[in-house]
Amino acid sequence: VSVVATATCLILAYPTAYLIVAASTRVRMVLIVLVLIPYLTSGLARTYAWVVILGGKGLINNLLLQLGLISSPLSLIYNRFAVYIGMVHIMLPVMILPLVSTMQGIDKSLMSAARSMGARPFAAFWRVFFPLSLPGVRSGSLLVFVICLGFYVTPAALGGLSDAMLSTFIEGQVENSFNVAQIATSAFILLGIAGIVLLVFGLDLSGKQGLSSQPVRRYWLGGRQPLGVLTRNVSQLTAPYRARRWMTQLNQGGGNTVSWTPAGATFVVFVMAFLLFPELVVITMSFSGGAFLEFPPSGFSLQWYRSFFDDPSWIAALATSLQIGIAVTIVSTIVGTLAAYGLSRTFPRVRGVLTMFILTPITFPVIVVGVAIYLALLKLGLIGTNVGVVLAHSIGSIAFVVVVVSATLANFDRRLEQAAKSMRAGPLQTFTRVTLPLIRPGIVGASVLAFLHSFDEVVVTSLVNGFSIYTLPLKMWQNIRNQIDPTIAAVASLLTLLPVLWLIVLYVTFWRSRPGRQRSLSNPLT
Repeated sequence: VSVVATATCLILAYPTAYLIVAASTRVRMVLIVLVLIPYLTSGLARTYAWVVILGGKGLINNLLLQLGLISSPLSLIYNRFAVYIGMVHIMLPVMILPLVSTMQGIDKSLMSAARSMGARPFAAFWRVFFPLSLPGVRSGSLLVFVICLGFYVTPAALGGLSDAMLSTFIEGQVENSFNVAQIATSAFILLGIAGIVLLVFGLDLSGKQGLSSQPVRRYWLGGRQPLGVLTRNVSQLTAPYRARRWMTQLNQGGGNTVSWTPAGATFVVFVMAFLLFPELVVITMSFSGGAFLEFPPSGFSLQWYRSFFDDPSWIAALATSLQIGIAVTIVSTIVGTLAAYGLSRTFPRVRGVLTMFILTPITFPVIVVGVAIYLALLKLGLIGTNVGVVLAHSIGSIAFVVVVVSATLANFDRRLEQAAKSMRAGPLQTFTRVTLPLIRPGIVGASVLAFLHSFDEVVVTSLVNGFSIYTLPLKMWQNIRNQIDPTIAAVASLLTLLPVLWLIVLYVTFWRSRPGRQRSLSNPLT
């Protein structure tokens, strides 16, 4: 399942990222935001959206029945097909974002140079652009594959009994028999698979591996093989035409070598619809005025939202999630910021090793991390306590904070600190008056990611809650498994709108930070 989901994500994400990078600046920013919204949206809410769409009385079956194309509902859910759709929908942004980041760093003049030397568009792409984009392909594929190994919620909600993955088996062992030997062995198998894959494919991300295959491919096409002889003969026959074509395109290489076509625009629209349509369906259905969820709604009503706010159990779960999320945000932001600051001051080799260990909770399968946290908290007697849940969530949130703050510190000019110290500022004063104000936008963005990570956590929470602490995602997950309560549509719509609110907060924070950054640059100690 992980291999198929990763391959499907790569097939969809690579042309999407390629077209996003080729778009104008404004269109590119809009498309990146549209990718970020589902990426930041609760995975549980997106899984529930596919339950509503693919169910026996879901959107697709109801539409086909009304059109008279089928006489009975199709089996679109509780099978492998539904698992693939749900996993690809959740992991596609994780594949797109690294590809976009890598492709934006590729010098477009290299493509122009290839075109000016007579290379056709596909040849310039295949021989120049694609090898340079292999680091993004490698990192995105590794990240998607390893995360898919530990998927639990989506296969359990959309798959059948024959589609149970190893993570489902581990969670069942924790809840039912509690066989520590089987739990540890199963988790170690997943850990070993993830470790081997990262060891084999994740060591060199510089792109040299992607270029190393070029001499082999050239020899196979032009060496002693019969196909190579045929290729050279055809090339000699078409040499005059290619020479004339090269002269006409000689002075056209400086422009934009990539442009959108109707087919490309249609493909991007399809991918964006695939990412956003399920969330829009859930939001629309949450305002249904009928006794059951329906799309389109027969009437407009806020009954499911009133049902949510009038139910003490839902409100208690929401309050628990907010309390834990705020505590996790405070702890992980402080620890992660200090860790990132310390890493930026260490030697590169030591920094790489330490960063690898810090990022382990978000690079290894989440079920493996959850089992390790469960066994550790069990020894400490913190299972079923708020402190235990906060510590469990903070382990992953700290990794997100380190990633974001480290990226901010990478662009930080340390000469400003040296200037402050030369004016007799102490280390603490320099950090609080110079460094901290300049990296504040990165810290705010990191704290947002830390809160979202805690607020959306289900797998680790289900292991360490001790059947006594129920967060909002955990209560929502139990309702999905036991009964399809229409109130869940209101909860899912609120979780879907939450990332939009956070993106607005981040935009305002970064926008307001510009004047402050300019003032700090002009006078570091004021």
